[in-house]
Amino acid sequence: MPHLNLDVALISKLVSGGQTGADRAGLDFAIANGIPHGGWCPKGRLAVDGPLDAKYQLQETPSPGYRQRNKWNVRDSDGTLIVNLGELSGGTLLTTKFCAEAAKPYLVVQPDETNVEEIAEQVKAWLSLNKIQVLNVAGPREEKRPGIHAHTTAVLAGSLRAPPS
Repeated sequence: MPHLNLDVALISKLVSGGQTGADRAGLDFAIANGIPHGGWCPKGRLAVDGPLDAKYQLQETPSPGYRQRNKWNVRDSDGTLIVNLGELSGGTLLTTKFCAEAAKPYLVVQPDETNVEEIAEQVKAWLSLNKIQVLNVAGPREEKRPGIHAHTTAVLAGSLRAPPS
């Protein structure tokens, strides 16, 4: 697969928890585009669709629960991009609370409410303003918000492309 024309200075690493949906889209995007990736996943490499493939370079937390993974990915990143559809709930809502507790910047984008081009400009500005080098990508799982993987991929493609020269 050809690499996108990415502004490599924009971020140096993408982290995520590996769950289906937004998390997995972030990791898949990083791998496909040569962006270093990592992050934390639950003990046993747990995800709703089974253990995570070894291609995802994630470390296991001591706990098999998802809370610790979310908290540690927030802790170990410069900021969190949350791609969401519908109302914030569950682990996605919890991630915003972890960001607030850790005084880490986060941005929630809603591709079901705003077009991807506008979101991409918003994300670029947020990344620059907050000097985000290590970006945590989070959001709901695919089973709860069908289509979130594709939406997240589109947001990342629009946000991390270098401007035309």
